[in-house]
Amino acid sequence: MLNNIGLPGLLLIAVVVLVLFGRGKISSLMGEVGKGITAFKRGVSDGTKDIEDAETVDSPARPATPVESHRTASAADAGVPADAGVPADRTEAVTAPEDKTRS
Repeated sequence: MLNNIGLPGLLLIAVVVLVLFGRGKISSLMGEVGKGITAFKRGVSDGTKDIEDAETVDSPARPATPVESHRTASAADAGVPADAGVPADRTEAVTAPEDKTRS
């Protein structure tokens, strides 16, 4: 049924709508539709921008080496800061504290 409308049918519908609602009401309605489309586009672009910003914040500036990531993961599991017990110059070996419960 809607496949057979054509150009004359669309013009007739447009004239009927114009007569029923008036020129002022139609123009204000189209203005509101335009504002809605603009707001939708702005919302989509803001959402895309927020997602891109979140991805750049989540990704580190440089990837951690396997040793650093292992040290960080194991220290976090133990509740110890990642750099605890690591010498500042990293030339000395890290040793575990002695167990005083055996004496």
